[in-house]
Amino acid sequence: MAELLTPHGVDVATRGLDLAGVFAAALQGGAIARTERLDLFGFVAVGVVSGLGGGLIRDTLLQHGTPVALTDVFYLPTALAGAFIAFLISISQEAWDRLFTALDAAVIGFWAVAGAQKTLAAGLGWLPALLLGTITAVGGGALRDMMLRRVPVVLGGNALYASVAVVAAAITVVCSYAEQPTLGIVLGVTVALVLRLTAYKRGWGLPSGLEWQPRSRLASALRPGWRRESRTAEGRGGGRGRGSGRATSAARRLRFRGAHPAPGTLWRKAAPPHPPGPDARDDADGDDTLGSRIGR
Repeated sequence: MAELLTPHGVDVATRGLDLAGVFAAALQGGAIARTERLDLFGFVAVGVVSGLGGGLIRDTLLQHGTPVALTDVFYLPTALAGAFIAFLISISQEAWDRLFTALDAAVIGFWAVAGAQKTLAAGLGWLPALLLGTITAVGGGALRDMMLRRVPVVLGGNALYASVAVVAAAITVVCSYAEQPTLGIVLGVTVALVLRLTAYKRGWGLPSGLEWQPRSRLASALRPGWRRESRTAEGRGGGRGRGSGRATSAARRLRFRGAHPAPGTLWRKAAPPHPPGPDARDDADGDDTLGSRIGR
């Protein structure tokens, strides 16, 4: 245990976690290739991209020498081993789903911790460590999904995927600043496993796009296409009954859409009221006479 507290011991543990993440991600990619009914080369391609993609992105952004996947002789064989195991072993869909969830949780924990540790070892601060730890955990899966023309799971629809990586990387960074890197490795992986599996079981997730719309006068005035004439027309049409209210709303809709109503089609001035007189009585009698004639 004392050897793990040394810088060399932390490097060895980080490399072990990185290789474990490569194997788990390659096996996960092979499982997805089986569901897509790919051939042997498809298994190899998807498994290698899934297993090595996140580390390649991390090491390229670090610019701290050649990516370790191209210099360490164990990385590519480990990814190939995971892809071949998924190609050889045929199990039921339910078993693959359970294995997929467990591997997903393991990959997030292993790679988030390994990415944060490598970033801190390169001399960068806590914020780049959080960023690159998260990219290491989700980068390979995003590349894999784009190869298969699927929406990457990191963009949504999956229970706390990138959020778990952020939490694991944050735990690693805090423990490293507290000079307890071994504790950060253990806690980061454990918390990632527990949080990811719990979120998957209970259906936890981040909210999607909200449907909230402001209802204030200022928000209405800032809407595109809204014109000042609508308020003027509303003032002219106030107090004219239900018909004028419908005309006001119609004018508002037309002005909002950029249309111009024809003159005289919306605003009709009501005739001024006048008391009934002999002319009105004569008109009523005339109408009755006309109706009686038509009835005959």
